[in-house]
Formats: sequence, C-alpha cells, structure tokens
Amino acid sequence: MYEEIIEKLDLQMNRMISFLSKKMRLFFQDLEKRFTNRAILLYGPRGAGKTTFLLSMARKHGFLYVSGDEILLLDVPLHDLFQEIMKNYPGIIIDEVHLLKNWSTILKVLYDSFPDRVIWTSDSSSVLLRKGISDLSRRFVLIRMPLMSFREFIHFETGKTLRKLSSPFEVSIDYAAEALKEVDLMSLFRKYRETGTRPFYVEGNFREKLMNILQKAIYYDVPHFLGTVTENHLGVMKAIVGHLLHSKIPTINVESMCREWGVGKQKFYQLLQTMEEIELVNIVRKKRVEKPFSKGEKIFLSDPAMYYAFEGEIGNFREAFVVFALKEIGKIYAVKNEEEGDYVFEGIKIEVGGKSKKKKSSDFVIRDDVDLPVRNVIPMWMLGMLW
Repeated sequence: MYEEIIEKLDLQMNRMISFLSKKMRLFFQDLEKRFTNRAILLYGPRGAGKTTFLLSMARKHGFLYVSGDEILLLDVPLHDLFQEIMKNYPGIIIDEVHLLKNWSTILKVLYDSFPDRVIWTSDSSSVLLRKGISDLSRRFVLIRMPLMSFREFIHFETGKTLRKLSSPFEVSIDYAAEALKEVDLMSLFRKYRETGTRPFYVEGNFREKLMNILQKAIYYDVPHFLGTVTENHLGVMKAIVGHLLHSKIPTINVESMCREWGVGKQKFYQLLQTMEEIELVNIVRKKRVEKPFSKGEKIFLSDPAMYYAFEGEIGNFREAFVVFALKEIGKIYAVKNEEEGDYVFEGIKIEVGGKSKKKKSSDFVIRDDVDLPVRNVIPMWMLGMLW
C-alpha cells in the first residue's frame, strides 16, 4: 500500500516540477545557500514562491515533495508512510505542514529516527513552531521568504539583474543613473506597485489570486493559530481589512469596531495580533515598550499592492510600501513627535510622501515622484532594491 502511494506522490511531484516557470526569483539564489541544515522550516506570506522553490530543491537533491493538503494522505497512517519515504529518499519536503494531523509529533519522530535524512518543511508563519511541541524549535532552523522586491520584478520583466543596495540610505546618484540607463524605472515601478509583489502575477488574474490568498489567510490560517474562531470573528477580520483598504487614516477605532461586532477587546487584539503574525497586516509601533495588546500607531496591509488591486486608498500605498521594505532589513518605528517626521529606522528619521512633501526635521524624505536622489530626497523605488 505504501509503495503505491509513494509512487503516486513521486509522479505528482514530477508533474508539478515539469510545469515550473522558467522565471525564478532572484531571492532563490541567496536562499539556496542558506539551506544547509537538515531540518528547516521555510515560512512567509502565501504566494511568495515557497512551493516553487521547494519543488526546485526537490528536483536538485532527489527529495520527495509532499503537500500537506494532498488527498492521498487522508486515509493512511502518516507516521508509517513518512517512515517508508525516509527509507527510500535522502530527504522529504513537506509543504504547508500545519495541514497534517499531529504534524509536530511526526516531525519530531522523523528527525530523531533518521539522523542522516533531510526534513524541509514550509508554512505561512513562524508562529507554527511556537504552537508545536516545546523542543521542536530547537531542531528546526527558521528561514523567511519575503514578498518579491522591485529589483526582482525588474528581473522578471526585463531579464536584467541590477545589483542590490546595501542600505536604504545609500543615496547614490551613480547607482540611480546606472539603473536608469538599464531600464525605465518609473514605468516599471508603477507596474510593480499594482501587480508585482508576488511572482504569480505573470499568469494574469492578479486581483482574483490575491483575493483568494486573502480569504485563505482569514478562513484557514487564522483558525489554525487561534483555535476557536467564530463566524463573527472572521467577519471582524474582514472588516479590519476593508477599513484599512479605504480609510484615509491608517489605523482603526478599536472601541467602535468592538461595539459594532459585539466582540471583547482582548479577543479583538488577539485577532489583530494573529493577522500580523500571518503577515496580513504590518503594525507600526512607537519605540517605547507598549502594552501586550496594542493597535500601534499605524496599521497597513502588509502587501502594498493590495491598495491598487482592490481599489483602496492609494494615498496609503506610499507609507505601506516604505514600511513593507524597511521591515525586511530592520526595525521601523513611528516617530513620537509627528512634527519631526513619520518614521525612525535605525536612528534615522524619515518623512514619506509625494511631490509636496517637506523634510520637516527628518533626515530624509522618501518620495514616489522622483527618479534620482537629490540631497536628502530618496526615490521610493530605491527601497525596492534591497533584496
């Protein structure tokens, strides 16, 4: 029985590999160099390319790829099946591992029973291991895959590979001038901000696919992490997304939403925190220590392309993009005094905006309407060149 199932899994894996796109994210090159541990959990937002990367690694190393939602796994003892796989393959890759029943126990047993075999897994959030058995996190190395950068989008669109910026405040006119000679940066950035944050944009129907990801995150991911979630709680989260999409002010009124939906504050904050954990929203806090439950100073949709795809408040895209980019390389906080700027990143105060945005007393202004850096003005597209 196990031999037949394994054979079918192998055939399905090879079928999926045969349909892999020839266009691969530049991020995969750096990521592959980090896949040296025999037990790894790759996590990150849905649609970022985790499955594509894992299938390419399965092909390269001769591992067997298995998806957690595979129907062939429903009626067999998973522990016995995976034991057989480990005996016949140098490693196993389990995608969306949280969909497996008793996944944490299975991983622990496999890890301890086959010290010479590789176990690579994936999921949408690092919170998964914290929900698992206590000593699993000591065995597995966590590696995160972010959404696609503007630099990667340029590679997808033109085939050209521009060098990465080492710092968002590397105000290099030479770098910008060199890039402008290679590609039409402003035109490409306008396209990127509307459709380019996830590699599946090349397949078309970006808005529909993004909506599907949003629904899966709310209906499937959140219940796995919170346990008890009612229809009303799901409604609250959809309301939060809808409000952030269309509100001119990037925050929410907790008291008002709790009254409207008949939910307690503690539960509301739990829902909001989980939305942050699964990378639906980015919460920007002040640097001082805040209460355990807090809505922070500003809240943005974590994928800035959603503002365009779902016809939301485009004015919030600028700040959402800056937060999205800088969070990948460090800590970003809201400035305590708004007269001094919008955000502080590694001690540097920044102001975000368009044509009329002034520097105030910040160190830099990040603007979306310029293509070359001028004095303390940084073109927004440059923040998309960091990975």
